[in-house]
Amino acid sequence: MTGAEALRLAVPRLAAAGVEDPARDARMLLAHALGIAADRLTLHLPDEMAVEQAQAYEAALVAREARQPVSQIIGRRLFWGLPFRVTRDTLDPRPDTEALVAEALSRPFHKVLDLGTGTGCILLSCLKGMPMARGLGVDVSPAALAVAAENARDLGLEGRARFAASDWFAGVEGAFDLIVSNPPYIAAAEMPGLSPEVRDWEPHLALTPGGDGLQPYRVIAGGAGARLMPGGRLLVEIGPTQGAAVAEMFRAAGLADVRILPDMDGRDRVVAAVKSGDTDRCGCA
Repeated sequence: MTGAEALRLAVPRLAAAGVEDPARDARMLLAHALGIAADRLTLHLPDEMAVEQAQAYEAALVAREARQPVSQIIGRRLFWGLPFRVTRDTLDPRPDTEALVAEALSRPFHKVLDLGTGTGCILLSCLKGMPMARGLGVDVSPAALAVAAENARDLGLEGRARFAASDWFAGVEGAFDLIVSNPPYIAAAEMPGLSPEVRDWEPHLALTPGGDGLQPYRVIAGGAGARLMPGGRLLVEIGPTQGAAVAEMFRAAGLADVRILPDMDGRDRVVAAVKSGDTDRCGCA
């Protein structure tokens, strides 16, 4: 069977399983099974598939029919133009989160803390864009920390990024001129309505804290002041309806210049705040 024939049979299978973009996913999975870059697939579609390639493609299609995310099947996801390892122990990096990275890189920083680092995509993307900076990523999941450490090695950042187990600020020492976080923020009542790819395959620990979804922001607001240098910035990702509530928490905690920033689709996505103080001192300690 040629790649073209395999692809033609795969698309209706994925469509019948409810996959949102079956043609795109079928192509990505076929490229993975063939061991080639997705942008070279068209060149190889006329080629006969080896038995091992056909078997790998079938296994990938079965997994996708079960609504396992493509990124988990192929083990990679692009974020901020960089390839990141992805497993069932980590949240799948999403384009919306790039709004946080863009804001982080809008000003220089030297020491960055990433709370709930997961794959390390935020921390490592920030470090790639700020060559003089160093960072710490913390998470409660040892499996996620292992993935983040692998990503740091893959990206050549193991000398500037370190990772440690910590429940938010509990195991963190020192001060930082930038703190970033994409915490779990989905309310318990919203979980049943998520797509199967998210609800059934991604770690619930990284998706929801239960309740109203706001508890991580309460912890971050309460602890950020002690870990920020004067003039240091705090940036957190939020759900599109949570901006006002999180902004008020940050103001109540004494943080200044609180702003709600949009993602590429114009939805509220990031809340930014600053610790009052001399910004010229930021990153020098």
